[in-house]
This record gives sequence, structure tokens and C-alpha cells, in this order.
Amino acid sequence: MLKQSISIFLCAAIIGCISVSCTGDKEVQESSEGLQGEITISGAFALKPLVDKWAEEFQKANPDVVIDVSGGGAGKGMTDVLSNMVDLGMVSREVFPAELEKGAYPIGVAIDAVVPTINASNPLLAELKKTGLTRKKAQEIWIAQTCKSWESVLGKTGKTDIHVYNRSDACGAAETFALWMGAKQENLQGTGVLYDPGVANAIQTDKLGIGYNNLGYAYDDKTHKLNPNMEILPLDVNENGQIDPQESFYGTKDEVIKAIATGQYPSPPARQLYLVAKGKPTNPVVQAFLKYVLTEGQKLNIPTGYINIEESQTQKSLKDLGLDK
Repeated sequence: MLKQSISIFLCAAIIGCISVSCTGDKEVQESSEGLQGEITISGAFALKPLVDKWAEEFQKANPDVVIDVSGGGAGKGMTDVLSNMVDLGMVSREVFPAELEKGAYPIGVAIDAVVPTINASNPLLAELKKTGLTRKKAQEIWIAQTCKSWESVLGKTGKTDIHVYNRSDACGAAETFALWMGAKQENLQGTGVLYDPGVANAIQTDKLGIGYNNLGYAYDDKTHKLNPNMEILPLDVNENGQIDPQESFYGTKDEVIKAIATGQYPSPPARQLYLVAKGKPTNPVVQAFLKYVLTEGQKLNIPTGYINIEESQTQKSLKDLGLDK
């Protein structure tokens, strides 16, 4: 699924007349004065920086709309939206069949990736950046737990302990990273840490730590440079025991984004990000926001550090939502 003026004038039949519709117990209004109402969104930390930006810009154009965005992980976003606690859930993994059966309605809105993270003061950093991380070695670290030293990551003998960190919450980052290893989140081992910021902090404060983070927590949102005390352990995609020039693109977030777009960074752990509703949205405020996200909002993806979804997918989503007119 990996490979973009909003013009919203909701006119009442008679000037000054207001039509009211309800979604759950929320009242939504559309009047001759413009769009009015509230949207609640929760879920994946991976998507939150971009949704925050979309919400900010949408509210500028629609000052009578209030959008509340909160994190908590993809699992929380899915649970919240399916239980009608929020209008939209942010989900950073593929939607499961059981969730679709419960009414989950996913809309692909962006693409990013999960990356293995280590501390910038790791005593073997220079060698690790030259050899990188293979899928097999990742399995030995997070699943079999047979790789217990940093020297072992390099195929050598030694006693420099490796401290393995894992997400303790149900999240898209863990599910996607595990999928790269041919596993599921529940197969991953290590010290459990809550949420993406928690794993990032653990890596930044433990020079022997290894974890995995969404791009937004490995790199600074403004400078697109690596966050303090953070490094990416490059993926040895062709598994030849070294990081070749075509596998070396982690200096800035922009370099990684380009590598994802060209397929140099594998999928998974690159993945599509979704806004999920419960059933096809009928709330006119939510519909207007989704139309913005799929059209004008896509212009914010790359500047914010994400990749646009393909135009063909955008048009299909708009048509399926009934927003293509």
C-alpha cells in the first residue's frame, strides 16, 4: 500500500438557517457563517506531529472548529475510536481483520518508518555504523535473546552488555518492527517502556541501550537532525556484513524520508499511517477535515517529515468517502 484549497462552503437552504446533525452525543452545526463543531482524535505517536499540524492549519481556516489531538499509541487510538470515545483514531500499522469486522474504517494519510535506535556514546558506535543490523541479528536481540553483548552484534566475542528496550504498550511501532523480523509484537522481548517518548529517553540515557522509535522521536522536528544522544543503527538490508553507500542515509530525517520514498529503506519497517473512523464518517466537520487532509494537507507531509500517499490512493479515498466533488 506504499507506492494531494480545500473549498468548503456548507450553505443552508435558507440564509441564516442552521441545520444540526449528531454523531454520538456530539452536536455538529453547519451554518451560513461557516463550519462549526468539534473533532476528537487519539492514538499513534508516529502520526501525532503531522495531525497536530493539520489540525492547526485547518482551525485557522475554520475558527469555529475545535480539534483535540492526544497520543497514547495506536492501540489506544483503535480502542478509542471503536468505542466511540473519539471521532478518529491515529493508527501506525495495518488494521487487523477483527478490527475491520468491528467497524474500523481506515484512511491512509501518510507514510513514515520505524528505525532501530542506540545511544550516541555507545563504545562500539563507529564499528556498528559500518556493519549495521541484519534481520537475523535483530531476531537474536529482541526475540531469541541469544545476542547479549554489543560485540556479538558485530559477530565478535566480548562482554559489553547490550540493554534491550521494547514497547510495553500496544503500538504500531512495535507491531511494524516485529513484522520486519517476521514476528508479532507479543514476540518481542526486552525491558518494557511505555510510549515512544519513553523509549527515546531510555536510549538517550543508557549508552548500552538499543530500542526502536518512530522517525519523529529519533529526529528533531524542526532541524530534522538526530535528537541529542541518539543514533540510528543502520539496517544491513542486503545482509552482506557492511553498510554500503546505498544503505547509508541516516544523517538527517530528510535523507531517511527520501530513502523510504525510493524503496532503499525496506517496508516494513517503513509503513503507512492511518486515520481510522468507526464506519464511514457522516459528521460534516469530520468529513471536511478528512477532505483537507487528503488534499491541501498533503502539502504539509514532507515539510513535517513524512511522505505523501500516492495520488491514485488519495482519489480512491475521496471517492469512497463521497468527498470527490
